[in-house]
Amino acid sequence: MAERVVKLPDVGEGIAEAELVEWHVKVGDIVREDAMLGAVMTDKATVEIPSPAAGRVVWLAGEIGDVLAIGSDFVRLDVDGRSASPRETPEPEAAHAENVAASPPVKAAPFAPRLQPVATPPRREGERPLAAPAVRLRAREAGVDLRQVHGSGPAGRITHDDLDVCLRRGVGETPATPRKTAVTDVKIVGLRRKIAERMSIASARIPHITYIEEVDVTALEELRTKLNDQKKPGRPRLTLLPFLMRAIVRAVAEQPNLNAHFDDEAGVVHQHAGVHLGIATQTDAGLVVPVVRHAEARDLFDGATEMIRLTEAARNGTATRDELTGSTLTITSLGTLGGLATTPIINHPEVAIVGVNRIAVRPHWDGAAFVPRKMMNLSSSFDHRVIDGFDAAQFVQRIKTQLETPALLFIDA
Repeated sequence: MAERVVKLPDVGEGIAEAELVEWHVKVGDIVREDAMLGAVMTDKATVEIPSPAAGRVVWLAGEIGDVLAIGSDFVRLDVDGRSASPRETPEPEAAHAENVAASPPVKAAPFAPRLQPVATPPRREGERPLAAPAVRLRAREAGVDLRQVHGSGPAGRITHDDLDVCLRRGVGETPATPRKTAVTDVKIVGLRRKIAERMSIASARIPHITYIEEVDVTALEELRTKLNDQKKPGRPRLTLLPFLMRAIVRAVAEQPNLNAHFDDEAGVVHQHAGVHLGIATQTDAGLVVPVVRHAEARDLFDGATEMIRLTEAARNGTATRDELTGSTLTITSLGTLGGLATTPIINHPEVAIVGVNRIAVRPHWDGAAFVPRKMMNLSSSFDHRVIDGFDAAQFVQRIKTQLETPALLFIDA
């Protein structure tokens, strides 16, 4: 047998190890040349590993979630036995089945009466349990609810024996709903593990300050509705986020220290001229942050179009590494599930994140009476090592002013 060892290739400059996130094959499979063997994930991307030759898989490097060193053995192939059937060696389950079939039949144990009735869910409200009057009298005197007693007689009728079993359990006690004691272990792997690592770093290294402000978006919602009603073909429908993106661009123009990365090891804040807005996006695999690059150079509809393109790519798994890295400030929103307030975690090494909460109609005092207004809270967190509370409040107030008077979003000061 000639064995071909497939090594885990160098999947990126400076990468020493990668996490195994998926196997496309199993031991015994016949694979063609260039067929995908499995996938590994680094800090920057998920990479699929192809087979360099045709053959039969005889060994795999590990289980999902294992961390493998670059250059280590990944898969071993029998390149001479590629025409052999993977079923040459009986599967453990098949072998066991054959042994069972070959064994002499075992006589069934004689039926033994149950010592306890099988617990059943309560009968529907109003449904009368079947029992003789004498059984009902005994149950009332003992404080037993017959609706909770399993009946072993015809059509579920409760007998004296059923009641005796119930009374042996304790006078007045009825069979309880079965307790669930199973524990399922779910290994944290792939993107979910990367998210956990990043959240741990952000929480451990960044002292957060969260600032929450109420914003009246009544006028903004009226404008958004009109623009959507009059939109030209080819233009996307506008959500609140493209307006918020423009407001953030204008706010960081006056406070560039918010559009930055903090290298805490070197003690340097890198302020960026370009505004690259990360849009936190929930996917089936977990939370990812595609990046709308150079938001400062985009108009309202261009920003909306790019945001829609990137979030759809993130959800269907086609976003590239460049599209998922390089943000300088992040927006996070749960849409209609946004709650009243949140405490968002900063996307390390950024220094600020703007959280959007749901819009709700609330009574607002206009100086003469309470009037209904569409209100929304902004929950924003800042790295308190480099952003003072005053600067954080000033930044959020600038965004609030832009959103409450949306004409300011389109006027160059």
